[in-house]
Amino acid sequence: MMASVLVVGGSGFVGSHLVRRLAGRGLRVVVPTRRRERAKPLTLLPTVEVVEADVHDEATLRRLCADQDAVVNLVGILKGGNGDPYGPGFARAHVELPRRVAEAARQAGIDRFMHMSALKADAAAPSGYLRSKAAGEAAVRSALPSATIFRPSVIFGAGDSFLSMFAGLMKFAPVMPLAAADALFQPVWIGNVADAFVEALLRPESEARTYELCGPTVYALRGLVACAGEYSGRRRPVIGLSPGLSWLQALALELVGGPMTRDNLRSMSVPNVCADGCELPFGLAPAALEQIAPGYLGALGRPSR
Repeated sequence: MMASVLVVGGSGFVGSHLVRRLAGRGLRVVVPTRRRERAKPLTLLPTVEVVEADVHDEATLRRLCADQDAVVNLVGILKGGNGDPYGPGFARAHVELPRRVAEAARQAGIDRFMHMSALKADAAAPSGYLRSKAAGEAAVRSALPSATIFRPSVIFGAGDSFLSMFAGLMKFAPVMPLAAADALFQPVWIGNVADAFVEALLRPESEARTYELCGPTVYALRGLVACAGEYSGRRRPVIGLSPGLSWLQALALELVGGPMTRDNLRSMSVPNVCADGCELPFGLAPAALEQIAPGYLGALGRPSR
């Protein structure tokens, strides 16, 4: 019987939604974090325990896994430096950490393990991000062959760092010069992602499976940016950049710590769409971006009182 779940990365965007759903099912949830203040809203949930811990420490992970029925790893970064086959940040977050978490779970006798990967993860992918995600999957499966792996497209919803980021930029920019404007995405709602994790935890048939998670519609990036402007009340002209200018923009933003890197640009050269359309697992109905995004993006465009 499932009673207690350790959620590594539980204080982040996806994690906070998942933790609330698990708590709503009456499960005890342990959320490790470096700074307890970051997960303060979760401490209000009666079955959630937030603990300050360094999840990169193997001894700490072994203690955290003790007496758990399942472990979920959600840790992911978009900027991890450059290197071959991937930068040091990606190596630490996407490969070494999943390996340590999965190994700690194995040593604790836990076989229910959920791992967040990324759509189009592949050892031969054009970006370090996607190659590191593939290496993380391999590390997890090496330690725990029964692990369940999820590969979502870009995730949207209240608190996201995708549509909300573009809506924020439009507050100040009169036009939106956009790198890789024709890159394809199939955005999936955070509620669908969280529900898929919960269902997988409770269903034995999800063991050793890999699930792609996508929404019902494929968009070019320029269309998504236009949606962010429309729904936030900040419509701006979107100007697609040539490949050369896209690379220069990515390099400039990378150098100043902006929202894009050259590695991100390489990731976008691969269509971020699901192979089997938008059929979500466990009979979940995919939510349309047009139904969800106006609600939370509209709040960004309203003046604060």
